[in-house]
This record gives sequence, structure tokens and C-alpha cells, in this order.
Amino acid sequence: MAEYKIPVLAVVGPTASGKTSLGVNICKAVDGEVVSCDSMQIYKGMTIATAKPTADEMEGIPHHLIDFAEPTEVFSVAKYCEMAKETIKDIHARGKVPVLVGGTGLYYSSLADNIEFLEEESDFEYREALKERAEKEGAEALLSELRLIDPESAARLHANNLGRVIRALEIYHTTGKTITQQNELSKLQPSPFEFKTICLDAEDRQFLYDRINLRVDLMVKAGLVEEAERFFKSDVGRTAVQAIGYKELKPYFDGYSTLDECLDMLKMQTRRYAKRQLTWFRRDERIKFLKIDKYESSAALLADALEYFGKESEQI
Repeated sequence: MAEYKIPVLAVVGPTASGKTSLGVNICKAVDGEVVSCDSMQIYKGMTIATAKPTADEMEGIPHHLIDFAEPTEVFSVAKYCEMAKETIKDIHARGKVPVLVGGTGLYYSSLADNIEFLEEESDFEYREALKERAEKEGAEALLSELRLIDPESAARLHANNLGRVIRALEIYHTTGKTITQQNELSKLQPSPFEFKTICLDAEDRQFLYDRINLRVDLMVKAGLVEEAERFFKSDVGRTAVQAIGYKELKPYFDGYSTLDECLDMLKMQTRRYAKRQLTWFRRDERIKFLKIDKYESSAALLADALEYFGKESEQI
């Protein structure tokens, strides 16, 4: 007899694709609770920039793993997976359906594939040496070195994501194994969850880009610039400061660029991030893609999502 696995419904996809609204509507339909899968919405105070759902948007549906960490806190994917697993088990134990919602691909894949992390494998001196190299030679030099060691991991990373490039090199340095090799070994332990996942996408890429541009405009009206200014005046952490929506505005506060120039950069960087998100999720053949620009209404989208989830959505 096959071992019982807790069913988890998941809605992933790029920024501005409508994940929050769909996730809430799914929860209302299946008596579920949202488990956030966003690496920046975990931080307190970072509300507008991270598009953290408001109380009105939550519509009374409990949302977990949002707004609980200090921006100064170093928060890892390993810690996220640990907390997400406990949260999912708790939701299921209370007779509710866990519904994972978010766009952080690394968080999703690590949780869905039940990756086991070995946090003790650290060499802080080597890590600092790599950071110094990056400052002198550029981040691309480190990514090129990673390509020789672990081409699969290097293909998933961008030079701008220096922290993860350094971590990949550090793991190989301390263990003699690449992240790719370690991930394969860690997958030998079966997951206690059965994921069924949809990813929101758009047939017409410009449709999504227009939504992103509009979202940035709405963020500005909601107080994004003021929020970012308060953020930079506070004691910010190295991870949190990388949030899209803050770092693009820093040249404006420093007097190097106009606000309009920074907002144009923010829109461009957000569009690029959305493209990277979709690239990540497309690698997973288990994920069902739904094109949001093909639906006349949110109700039609919800109906297709629930039809795909099928019996899993009925298991409580």
C-alpha cells in the first residue's frame, strides 16, 4: 500500500500574473489556507515593494509565512523549507487544504522536491575571499568558475545573484560535491507531500509586461517611494536590500538619477525578473501552465484551475 502523502495545491508564476487573487479564490472553494512562497514577503515593513497582500486582498483567508522576519535577518531557503513543511502539516492536521502561492522558484522547487540542506557546510573565510574577488574581478568571473565545476547550477543562476553563486562555489569547496550532486542525493528521501501545481503565464508576453508596468505605477501611488526612503534610512539587511523596488530607487535618493529614470529601471528589472521566474518554472514538466490572457474572467480561470486540481482539492 502506497504511503499517504499530504496533498498540496500550488499556484506559482511571475510577478503581476494574479497569483494572490487566484490563490485566495481557490482557498475559498476548497476550504484552504495560503502558504506564501515568496522570499521577500517574509520581511516586516517591506509591504508595497513586495506586493504583500493587504487584508482586503486576503478576504479573510489565513496567510502564512508573510511579514514575520526582520529585514536585518539572514533568511535561507533551508529555513523557509523547514517552516513551510511545519505550516503545511499544521494546516492539514486542522482539516484545511494547504495552498502554496508565490513566485520564488528556488523556494518552490526545494520544497516540492524535498531537498535536504546541509547548513553546516560553511567556510566563512573562503566566502569572504570570494566576495573580495567579485569586487575586483566582477561577479561574472565567479559564475564562469562555477560553470566549470557545476554547469547545471550555473545555468540556473545569473551573475547578479552573487550570493547564490558564492554559496554554490563554497559548497563545492567544503564538500567536494556540487549543489547539483547534493540535490540529487537529497531527493532520495521521499517527500511527505503530493504537489499539484499550476503556473500562471501569458500567451502574449506584452500582456504580462503591461500588467507589470501598471503595477509599478500603482505602487508609486500607494507610497512606494516613501516606503523605500524609510527602508534605506533603517538598519537594512544584506538579503532584504536586494528586493526589487528598493535598490532601483537608491540612485534617486543618492541624487544620481531622476525619479522617472529610476521608475523606468524598476519596470525593466521587474519585467526581467518575471522572465527569469517563467524560465525557472518551465523546467518542471510536472507543472500545468494556464495563460491568463486567454480567459475572459477570473471566474473562468478559477474554474479551470479547480478542474485541474480535481480530487486533490477535495482531500481535506
